[in-house]
Amino acid sequence: MIKKHSTTIGIILAMLFLVVSTFFYPGGSQHDEMTVGFDWRHNYVCNLLNPVAVNGHENGARPWAVAGLVVLCATAALFFVRFSRKIPAKGASNIIKFAGVGAMMAAFLTATPYHYLAVTASGTLLMLTLFYITVFLFKSKLHGFKVLAVVCLLALYSSSFVYFTQIQLEWLPVLQKAGLVLNLALILGLEYFTKSEDFSSRTVV
Repeated sequence: MIKKHSTTIGIILAMLFLVVSTFFYPGGSQHDEMTVGFDWRHNYVCNLLNPVAVNGHENGARPWAVAGLVVLCATAALFFVRFSRKIPAKGASNIIKFAGVGAMMAAFLTATPYHYLAVTASGTLLMLTLFYITVFLFKSKLHGFKVLAVVCLLALYSSSFVYFTQIQLEWLPVLQKAGLVLNLALILGLEYFTKSEDFSSRTVV
């Protein structure tokens, strides 16, 4: 029972840790360094992971946020391993598995001083993973998931564009959270509502 629903349990637990961490965040954001508490519109999730908050105070949110990040990355990595087994093409299956796990390992490093490199590596590997998943979804009859996967890719591309170009940077916190919700929805959907037969040559359209 626990193994069957481990992805859902992991995501719920990770989100609980992250939400709880917001109550311990001292304050400060890219919009206003003097704000009090966590602002869902202007704060990044990574603000919760830093030892010192934007306002210069010790960040009490960090232990909870790091716990949430660890659980979330481990859960997503496990999902990519499981989902890769549903893909009949061995090469593509390995890319989804190893790139997906690599993306989550790099994502964990966003809580370290190597944040910029970690974001670059995790974003690149996640784009690659989602691209391969999207390709196989488009070969299937899972039409709803085709749309969701494309939206997830667009959200990831948009966030990366804003992050690296600094254009419309004020919207990045919103894009970051929207992308997270969309990707978690895709993960849960693929976990529960797809099977190996959906991606076999006999069922593609």
